[in-house]
This record gives sequence, C-alpha cells and structure tokens, in this order.
Amino acid sequence: MEEPIDAERAEIGEGALALESYAQTQYPIVLCHGMAGFKTMFGVVDYFGGIASTLRSGGAEVYVTEVPQFSATEDRGEALLAQVEDIVARTGSERVNLVGHSHGGLDARYVAAVRPDLVASVTTIGSPHQGAELASFLRRNLRDGGFAQGALSFFANGLGTVLGLLSGRTSPQDSVAAVKSLSAEGMREFNAWHPAGLPASRCGQGAPEEDGVRFYSWSGTGLLTSVIDPTDLTLGLISKLYSESNDGLVGRCSSHFGEVIRDNYRMNHLDEVNQLFGFINLSGPNPKSVFRAHASRLKRAGL
Repeated sequence: MEEPIDAERAEIGEGALALESYAQTQYPIVLCHGMAGFKTMFGVVDYFGGIASTLRSGGAEVYVTEVPQFSATEDRGEALLAQVEDIVARTGSERVNLVGHSHGGLDARYVAAVRPDLVASVTTIGSPHQGAELASFLRRNLRDGGFAQGALSFFANGLGTVLGLLSGRTSPQDSVAAVKSLSAEGMREFNAWHPAGLPASRCGQGAPEEDGVRFYSWSGTGLLTSVIDPTDLTLGLISKLYSESNDGLVGRCSSHFGEVIRDNYRMNHLDEVNQLFGFINLSGPNPKSVFRAHASRLKRAGL
C-alpha cells in the first residue's frame, strides 16, 4: 500500500498535471454511487462532488450512473448492468472501468462477475466487502415484521424515493434487503457466489486480476475531518460500533479488495467522494487528487 504522501504528486508527477490527457483512459470511467446515493440533485449537487468534471478535464470519458438508493446488491447490480450495456452500445467501447463507492463497489463487483466481457477494471472505494458493522447491528436487532423494521422501511424507502425524484430517476426501494446485503452474513453469501478479487485473509490483498478484469480498492480512516461538516459527528458516533479503525461506516480491513492502493487516507466515508459540498480534511489529500491519480494509474495500465 502507498505511504501517506500526496497521491497526486506521487502518482502523476507535477509536470504531468499540466497535460490535458493525464486521465485519458482507454475505456470510459463509470462512477457508481452508494446507498442513499444519486447522480445529481437539482442539477447542482453531485454525489461524486466535482469528480466527474475533474476527470473529464484530464481527458477521461466519464459517465455517472444511478441505481435504486436502497435495495439488494443483486437488484442494484442488475440496474447498473443495464446502464453499462447502454454506455457500451452508445460509445462503441468494448469495456468500461467501474469505480464504485460504498455499496456501489459491490454493484460493480456484481456486474464484473456476470459480464466480465464488459468490464476492464473494478475499483471500490470504502466498500464493505466483509460486511458493515452498522448493517449487522441493524439486522440483529430488527425483527422481521416488527415495528422497528417497519419504521426503518417506511423512512428509508421514503428517503430513497425522494432522492430519486430529486435526481430525476425513480426506482423501487427495499431498505430491509439493503441492510441484509451489507451485513456480515449477507456479504458472506455474496462473496461465496462472487469471490473474485477478495483477499485470502481479512486484511490482506486480493488477486489483482481475474477473467481479464483488474481490481483495485482504497478507503479512509478519518472521522472528524472538518469542523464545519454536519455529517462528521454522526459518522463519529456510528464508528463506535466498529471493532477496527474505519471511515465511520466501513472498517479498514473490510474495505480490502484486489490491489489495495491505500486503506488509511485521512478521509471519512463521505470525504472519499468529496461530500458534502467539499467539506474535507484540509490536512489530508484532496479526494479529487486521489481520483486523478487513479485515472492516471488506469491509463498507465492500458485500461
């Protein structure tokens, strides 16, 4: 894994930053959002805050997808697959580079497993490959058909519907299925069917390539990263459920997949994709720089 140095300078080089083609990968980059995610709200607020435009300025062809905000990984994965097929058909590109945040990384793994011919690489960012403790806690404490489960379903499904409406794409919502998918038990079942890229040991590195698909991952362990970010306190409280260092929602070792670029960026779960409104850790790397460095990495790998 990389040492904690400036990712952009280390991976691209200062001189190369001036080049308009530093992010010009062979295949399009497809960004995949996590739970409660969206493409763009009101045409102004991006889930991947300013990242798509940053990559495009470096020559990358970038597409941002949108799947059900709350649903099982397989359902989200099928929705993502339909959009990947459309992107491939419209662009004439044989394959795409999937980059997924949180649950979106699992969606990307699903697509690569069922249609590896369409995928050049999968990069996961803060994705719970071994499950998320918060989801496991909810699964243990929400009785099927009980009041608490009904309340969660009502409010989360409603939130997903609203987010879909605000971003212009509505989908059926199933928050109970989403929690089950992201729990440790749910991920054991998913991993049994789709093991490519998983480490042999919990905190190890996974195979960097399988079936012609390259695998990468990175994540953070920052929590209270900005005094003006209202989400930091919430993530800090949730982090207390975890037995390992984490980004507020996903454990450090649980995020390991394929070639682990780094697992301890000074970012929390939302900082990893430059949320909210760019409130990030000023002493840590800029998320845009990390994405730029990765686009350069994909380009050098011929992807």
